Amino acid sequence: MSLWKWKEIQEMSREKIRCTWCKNDPLYIKYHDTEWGVPVYSDSKIFESLLLETFQAGISWLTILKKRENFRAAFDNFDYKKIANYSDQKLEELRNNTGIIRNKLKIKAARTNAQSFIKVQKEIGEFSAYLWNFVGGKPIKNKVTTMNEMPSNTRLSDEISKDLKNRGFKFVGTTIVYAHMQAIGMINDHTTKCFRYKEIKG
Repeated sequence: MSLWKWKEIQEMSREKIRCTWCKNDPLYIKYHDTEWGVPVYSDSKIFESLLLETFQAGISWLTILKKRENFRAAFDNFDYKKIANYSDQKLEELRNNTGIIRNKLKIKAARTNAQSFIKVQKEIGEFSAYLWNFVGGKPIKNKVTTMNEMPSNTRLSDEISKDLKNRGFKFVGTTIVYAHMQAIGMINDHTTKCFRYKEIKG
């Protein structure tokens, strides 16, 4: 580990207790401290999170974070309207993009999910309204004391997963959905000792 990176970690870690999953990686720590668990109501940001989560299936989240800007460039800044209209040729180009996860089914699912995302908007008005309705519009604030207590899925994520699948979404199993809910703040799963637990307001 380089000296500058070690100093950066020390600076970020000083006098703060965090969820243990972010470990000592500056990128992971920054994501934990500024994004994870913060309620998101913007459709564009929700789609970005959903797209990244679907690619994360079977891969560490840190790997996705490191490739995030590559994904942003490859997928037109996560513009779901553009992605919904991707041609088969465009999907093939993405399969040859070494900067992202080159999984044929996941790449195809990005287009399918963008199309399904727009269908939900046409039906309800905003995807955000559709998704947040599952929690009554307000975040669930859990009281997790250790990472071992954190579930990988719940009955609610089962329900949302089933509904998304019925609406045509792909790679939205209950575990992926729960991770998505955590990421966009539908659930505050910061451990109770983590400094972000009380900072995040629902």
